[in-house]
Amino acid sequence: MSAEILPLTTFHLTGDLTGSGLTGMKGLDLRPALFSAYRDLSKLRYDYPMVLVDGAGETPIFSSLSSLVDGVLRDIAPEGIEGERLRRQAMAWESEIRAAVANGETGKLSKLMGKARKTLLAKIQKADLDGMKESLDQLQKSLTLDGEVIDCDEQTPVRLLSHAWGRMQAEKSAKFEAEVGDLIVKLRDILQADFMQTEEARSADNLKGSVGKGFEKIFDFSAMSDMLNEAAPESIQDGALPKKRRARIAAALTQLENQKFFSLASGVKKKGKRRKTHEFMFASCADARQAFETRLKEMAALVKAVSIAELEIENNYSETNHDAFFKGFGEDSLAPQDMAMFPAYLICLGDDLEDGERARLLDLLASGLPMKVLVQTDDILAHSPVGEGRFSFGIKSLQLASMAVGLNSAFVLQASASHLCQASQRLLGGLAYDGPALFSIFSGAATQKSGLPAYLSAAAAMQARAFPAFSYDPAQELDWAARFTVDDNPQSDLDWPKQMLDYQDEELQKASQEVAFTFVDFVACDARYAEHFARVAPDGWHDDMVDLGHFMNNGVSDTAEKIPYILMVDAADALQRVIVEDKLIEAANRCAEMWHSLQELGGINSTHAKRLLAVERAKWEEEKAAEIESLQAQAPAPGGPQPAPAEAAPAEAAEAIEEDDEPEEAPPSDEPYIETPRCTTCNECTDINNQLFTYNENLQASIADPTAGTFKEMVEAAENCQVAIIHPGKPKNMDEPGLDDLIKRAEP
Repeated sequence: MSAEILPLTTFHLTGDLTGSGLTGMKGLDLRPALFSAYRDLSKLRYDYPMVLVDGAGETPIFSSLSSLVDGVLRDIAPEGIEGERLRRQAMAWESEIRAAVANGETGKLSKLMGKARKTLLAKIQKADLDGMKESLDQLQKSLTLDGEVIDCDEQTPVRLLSHAWGRMQAEKSAKFEAEVGDLIVKLRDILQADFMQTEEARSADNLKGSVGKGFEKIFDFSAMSDMLNEAAPESIQDGALPKKRRARIAAALTQLENQKFFSLASGVKKKGKRRKTHEFMFASCADARQAFETRLKEMAALVKAVSIAELEIENNYSETNHDAFFKGFGEDSLAPQDMAMFPAYLICLGDDLEDGERARLLDLLASGLPMKVLVQTDDILAHSPVGEGRFSFGIKSLQLASMAVGLNSAFVLQASASHLCQASQRLLGGLAYDGPALFSIFSGAATQKSGLPAYLSAAAAMQARAFPAFSYDPAQELDWAARFTVDDNPQSDLDWPKQMLDYQDEELQKASQEVAFTFVDFVACDARYAEHFARVAPDGWHDDMVDLGHFMNNGVSDTAEKIPYILMVDAADALQRVIVEDKLIEAANRCAEMWHSLQELGGINSTHAKRLLAVERAKWEEEKAAEIESLQAQAPAPGGPQPAPAEAAPAEAAEAIEEDDEPEEAPPSDEPYIETPRCTTCNECTDINNQLFTYNENLQASIADPTAGTFKEMVEAAENCQVAIIHPGKPKNMDEPGLDDLIKRAEP
């Protein structure tokens, strides 16, 4: 082993930082190279800030600020120069709001718009002031929605979920108000009409109270009372309703007016205060379960009262048929549709659950009760130090969501906070689901202290498969493919998502390199694990150093004597190579294994499907071989009787046949080519670059444009080809990085 590679190998295998050319990463302010474009998120348009929209009905429950501005511009911006001017001014206005939120400003969108307006107008030259004021007036007038504006931080999951839950409960309350409020009015009318036919209603005091104090000296209410009582039929002296029915209606009305599940306008006390209602947000599963069980009698009584009220209003109540039924109506009589009438319970938990609370949570999810549970994870790496033990990143959170999916009856959504806007329909679907739902959300907030925005950390965890997104919706048809999906993850068919990194080389020329974002890159964002990385000075870069994506995606024989590195940038955006301790590679492999399990559940790269395909392919090859053997057996032996000669073919056809029989010459070795007739259509090459490789009409691969990709992609496709029919040729771009290693790999 050469002297320059020995320190690198030593660090990779042992973590021992000795020798020249290596620097520990602690204090170097490095970040993954793919983060170089995201140093100041306030200057970018993305899913935050988020607006928690006030209102009801068709208005969105929450939306990104960018989406709201884009929607307004679609409605009001004209075509041409005038529209472009309005768009630029709207972008400047949005940028001021975004910067204010990044600096800690909070409040309603209307408030932030007003502050941003003042700031923006103060920056405008006097000549442009009137035009800017006119545009901002137009924008503010058109943007009629309002609501709290939030950034991506440790409070985001709770605030967003509780807001969405609150909006949906408000809709349920409005529906209850419309239906039950109508029942209350009609029941009151029935009792009032019956009361007006009683002797008490015709009393002098009651008559005096019904007309007001201004008429006390004009009327003789005692005489009026005597006259009305004499004129009233004897049969209705005590009201028209039977006492039993009157009592039943009064009891149902009292139950509806005094229920504590919804706040109704009819429930206002004399002092103007609304009747206190039950709480439905909890911080523990035990409290929520106890509250639900305590209220079961109230729920049954309310459902019973609603049913009786509906029957009485229609005059369809039959004591013979209904008395026995309602006498036995209790907690056990509640049906799922009855439960759906009541508010759902929202439980907000951290991921540091004790075993008892974890067991209670799973029991709740299995119970079928309308419990919506948020389990928020702030730090995936906190409880898994890379000591002598195994690196078990955020394993509890991942296990919890996976176990919940196994229950088959609970809605499950796992997502990073960065993905919540894009996953809004899934989130709202879980809240609307009649049964239990689990929302496992990673906030990314732990890295904020080290300067990495929570949004970037949350997005990185999802990209690196450390906290992959998936959802399970039991409300869908009985089909696993319809219920479970991992499609929200970037490039979900790959182990690690890949992006092109553009940079300038030592000669200030543009260069590009495909970079995979792995679990190791995610760990590199966390300063607590800096000791497991070492920066290699540029003059120490060696041919035996390989990027981590290639290192992990290839066999041991190809990387046995290689040193894996990841690309990072310093504060000046200078590209750095950072080598990785082997313990992190092992952790990344375990992360990949867990991701493979989710892929299998989501129907991606299914080993079952591949196994069946291999069996069918072997069967097909056997049948083809048998067919060829049968045809060969039927062919006449040499010197034996020959079949009658066919009619002479035209000279042109004969010449064509002779030309076709000539063996096709292989292209020059410098040119890339594919033995197309031997292609098995495995998609390995087209998945790498579908502009470089394409399929013909027979769905067999050929090279479409040798200049449409890199030589590295050509070599990787040749290495991955299952039947070894891709021949890379020679590089088209002699300035491509790492050509010496690539040409050596291309030789076989």
